[in-house]
Amino acid sequence: MTFDEKLFLAGLGSGLLPKAPGTWGSLVGLGLGAAILLYLPVSTLFLLTILVTLFGIRQIDRYEARTGIHDDKRIVIDEIAGIWLALCFSGATLPALLFSFLFFRLFDIFKPSIIGRIDREAPGGWGVMGDDLVAGAAAGLASGLVLVGLRQLGLPV
Repeated sequence: MTFDEKLFLAGLGSGLLPKAPGTWGSLVGLGLGAAILLYLPVSTLFLLTILVTLFGIRQIDRYEARTGIHDDKRIVIDEIAGIWLALCFSGATLPALLFSFLFFRLFDIFKPSIIGRIDREAPGGWGVMGDDLVAGAAAGLASGLVLVGLRQLGLPV
């Protein structure tokens, strides 16, 4: 990987860690997303997610064409975009961050339903990014539902 690929595709180098690069990339994305939401509105994070996704697809396609490796485990920009999308749905409270991360990792690892189909069948950058975006949307919705349910029970979340 080139230096710029390590910064962008490998999520500030988190994808280069030897164990669980997707989890590390998700944690980097969680931290960056929480920091963004601390100072800027959710619409900014949503627009950044779109930009990172489109640029990521292009960069992944170039990387795959050059290396011949599809969905290199070191590429974690997809996890970053996915967790950002989850945060766009759930928010930046501590419980929302926790539930978003947990649900995102579950959906990303087990790839239920359409998430797995996108992962298996979509080519290039669309396949790498697509399953994580759907996992992020599902994680954000699941987190939101859990938080609403906990609030209905009178719990302070």
